Amino acid sequence: MKTWKLVSGIISIVLFILVAFQSCAAGVLNALEDNGQSSGSAGFIVAVMMLSGGIVSIATRKSTGKGGNIALIVLFGVGTLVGFALAGNFTDLYIWAAWCAINAVLAVISMIKTKKEE
Repeated sequence: MKTWKLVSGIISIVLFILVAFQSCAAGVLNALEDNGQSSGSAGFIVAVMMLSGGIVSIATRKSTGKGGNIALIVLFGVGTLVGFALAGNFTDLYIWAAWCAINAVLAVISMIKTKKEE
């Protein structure tokens, strides 16, 4: 699972840049259209959760405890919930929320697998 944590951490950090720029564009579009949606802000929250989850994933890839996996579940889980709940007209947010969901599920699998090895 060390390889998964390193790869997903790097991908999440790189995707942070893309999601942050898209979120800023969606926020500007929401403001210009005055449609009352908050998908730009939600996208930025998802981007921050992806960045922090990526950093935690890389930092805890060699740990044997459950703390890093729990932190990943919480970070990517919040990103998933915010992304799916508040996507609005920013439909790409569903893709980024799905990426967060995949990482959260893999963190659960990693925690279960680490528990069985002990």
